[in-house]
Amino acid sequence: MTEQGSFDAPAFVRSLPNRPGVYRMLDAQAVVLYVGKARDLKKRVASYFRTTGLSDKTQALMAQMATMEYTVTHTENEALILEFHLIKEHKPRYNILLRDDKSYPYLYLSQDTFPRLALHRGPQRAAGRYFGPFPSAWAVRDSLNLMQKLFRVRQCEDSFFRARSRPCLQYQIKRCTGPCVGLIDQAAYQRDVRNAVLFLEGRSNQVIDEWVQHMETAAAALDYEQAALYRDQIASLRRVQERQYVSGEGGDLDIIACVARNGIGCVQVFFIRAGRNLGNKTFFPDGADMETAETLNAFLSQYYLNRDVPAELLVNEVPEDADLLAQALSEQAQRTVTITNRVRGERARWLAMAVANAEQALDARLSSRAGMTQRLQALQDALELPERPARMECFDISHTMGEATVASCVVFDAEGPRKSDYRRFNIEGVEPGDDYGALRQALTRRYTRLKQGEARLPDILFIDGGRGQVSVVQQVLDELQLNDQVLVGIAKGAERRPGLERLFLPGREAPLILPAHSPALHLIQQIRDEAHRFAITAHRQRRGRARTTSVLEDIPGMGPKRRQQLLKQFGGLREVARAGVEDLAKVKGISKQLAQQIYDALRGDRN
Repeated sequence: MTEQGSFDAPAFVRSLPNRPGVYRMLDAQAVVLYVGKARDLKKRVASYFRTTGLSDKTQALMAQMATMEYTVTHTENEALILEFHLIKEHKPRYNILLRDDKSYPYLYLSQDTFPRLALHRGPQRAAGRYFGPFPSAWAVRDSLNLMQKLFRVRQCEDSFFRARSRPCLQYQIKRCTGPCVGLIDQAAYQRDVRNAVLFLEGRSNQVIDEWVQHMETAAAALDYEQAALYRDQIASLRRVQERQYVSGEGGDLDIIACVARNGIGCVQVFFIRAGRNLGNKTFFPDGADMETAETLNAFLSQYYLNRDVPAELLVNEVPEDADLLAQALSEQAQRTVTITNRVRGERARWLAMAVANAEQALDARLSSRAGMTQRLQALQDALELPERPARMECFDISHTMGEATVASCVVFDAEGPRKSDYRRFNIEGVEPGDDYGALRQALTRRYTRLKQGEARLPDILFIDGGRGQVSVVQQVLDELQLNDQVLVGIAKGAERRPGLERLFLPGREAPLILPAHSPALHLIQQIRDEAHRFAITAHRQRRGRARTTSVLEDIPGMGPKRRQQLLKQFGGLREVARAGVEDLAKVKGISKQLAQQIYDALRGDRN
């Protein structure tokens, strides 16, 4: 219904029924300013025409409103769903808006004779299994990359698969078993598929137990090469577990934290599926300058209606109409969906972590985004680049009198350091103190891998060094046919004082010297210093690694059998040192108290 002509608020309120529905506020041009739902239209709309108690935002809304419309619904659930569709259609200025309409990606396993794993987005019509949703396509590709190393299930398109007469590059780099040309039989391939499914269902411990048995059988048969392969697979899967495992969880849930400050709201969502942490995503809803509970209520309705929803939503604050939301989502999912706030133990710890992530993201949004953009723009101008760099990498070499040489590679993007992409390289086979040889080896290893598709190539490649280092790096890039990267050598100035750095670029006769106050120079210094820090840390760890060989023997209660069991389950001492207390306690014969002793001994030794 619509009120025409001059808006008579008292008459309009009297005409409203005491029933659930949705109301719309429009301006003089009939543009929808706000959409709201109500369990009682008369009471809810009447509250807008009070003379006192209205927020500044509501007063601004009412000053622009020219007329109102409303729609009566049978139930509150219908009102909630109608509100969702109207907000999505009209995008009203005064509603909290979640600008995230894209469909979320899934990992798809086909039903072919030799099934393939692939990223899928959109309707799930093809026969097979779908795992997810994942927070981003990057998260799916990251999982696919990990699973290629662990299970070697093909990921190629069916047309490519059917047309092969010899194995492709993926087989050569041990990312596939070559089913396209009959290098593996169907039964063996299906075993790999089964292990991949177990992993995606959160049952990777079952896979590890089977691999341990296979490793012991191969070792008993003196097939040490196969035993070593299983050992490496166990270690790789343990690393994945360490990164993705959520302690105490075995099902599907989303952990949602909302914080608001200075007119900006931030929502952090962690996706947990089959007990695995698939990653998190940050949202900044438009217009979220009100109470956290109201922002959270708007987010949940807009985000989960018409989308797959897990069995449980764990939130940091009870949203408005939590029971109504849970009922509507349960009807949509055709199973019970709960919205939980009061939690203890591990769940409380994970919820606190989500809140901390939301706070950190909000702080970063408020403070540093403009500064990083300014530095990147200054760097683009200083190096005369056609566009602003999106990804930068920097290499450094560290050793002590030629001992335990390590190369570091750090990565920066528009958000600053991207630590998940950092890499370090233990240098072997070069003369002690040969920094040029070490640099050549590290770059060759790094960019050979990147050419195989492990990550994107950088726009700018920084080297901690002068003209000689730049010449060596240029030779490596030429050999690898990488010609699109801007190469910059960073040489310390006179007396090695900050602010006097000289920048060497191929083809430029004189070094480039930027003013000490230049934002571009400050960014370069930050990247160079981070590469230096990472290289020194890696070098010290490598140099001191020999001291950890006898640590397990010094722990009370760690006899030979327990040590052997621990090393088998994790695939080596290095992986044991990386594990958490909860992972260690899962090994047969290791109590929680003993696991804590192991953890403390290894961490103390590493520090």
